[in-house]
Amino acid sequence: MATVAGTAQVPAAGSGDEAGGRRARADAPRGRWRRHLPPYLAISPYYVLFAVFGAFPVFFSLYLSFQDWDGIGDMRFVGLQQYSWLLQDSVFWHSILNTFEIWFMSTVPMLFLALVLAFLLHSQVRYAAAYRVAYFIPNVTSMVAMTIVFGSVFAQSGLANSMLKAIGIDGVSWLTSALGIKSAISIMIIWRWVGYNALIFLAGLQAIPSELFEAARVDGASSRQTLFRVVVPQLRPVILFAVITSTINGLQIFTESQVLFYSDDPGTTGGPGQEGMTIVLYLWQKSFNDHQFGYGAAMGWLLFALIALFAIINWRLVSGSDRDGRRGIAWRKEARNGR
Repeated sequence: MATVAGTAQVPAAGSGDEAGGRRARADAPRGRWRRHLPPYLAISPYYVLFAVFGAFPVFFSLYLSFQDWDGIGDMRFVGLQQYSWLLQDSVFWHSILNTFEIWFMSTVPMLFLALVLAFLLHSQVRYAAAYRVAYFIPNVTSMVAMTIVFGSVFAQSGLANSMLKAIGIDGVSWLTSALGIKSAISIMIIWRWVGYNALIFLAGLQAIPSELFEAARVDGASSRQTLFRVVVPQLRPVILFAVITSTINGLQIFTESQVLFYSDDPGTTGGPGQEGMTIVLYLWQKSFNDHQFGYGAAMGWLLFALIALFAIINWRLVSGSDRDGRRGIAWRKEARNGR
């Protein structure tokens, strides 16, 4: 009987352990959730705000691009008709041309000047920290306020023409001619972004091994040769980043044109001949002046496609081929060896 009783107690203990194991396994997920819940709650405000003010407007604008809506009444589904109208809109194509012209006139010299400034700041110059702060100030200054200032500078009797006349050059029609309008906007963009990109390039320069500069100095390389044979190949990833971000910013030009040439008349938006009309300015006009929100949403998505296309093109152009990359690596090895 004792043996039977003993054997009878074994499964009872085993079944208790098994039940306890099941309860422990059931409680384990709840325990993990209790441990991870506070961090998730701490970061949740960002994701909630992003979902409300970031993700939702993006998806809603895509939905809106297939609708005809004035912002108040009922929406009417029109399918791809908004995109069809947009591709036949001569003002839209004119705004694309203006945007690309301004982007080219501003981005190319701006990146070159930023690279030169970064190279000079990387040298042993006095008050380098003060220069870095001074170069970055335009990027954090209100562009609306500075556009008003530049509007006075580029007026027919403004500071720019006064300086040109002082050196014997006739005044330029900055705000009335096609070339003058694009040049004025490009100068404002260069003024705003050259310091920002110079600091980006400077950060990349400081990551280049000093042995490369010493090897170039031993080989008798001039500053120009050092810039284009040492700095530029080493800064290729940084240059790629600067080119892509400048492309994104350059194709979204709005404040400069809107403040300089604001008008209640749609026919004069963007200045004389609408030479300052950019894609984003035209989007703003159709959406918030003409209350064609579906049309503006379609324009925004076409702008997104253009930015993505040109970002890919710039990436291919700046990154170069594998053969160029291998050639640059071989040259850097020669430089390290003091050749």
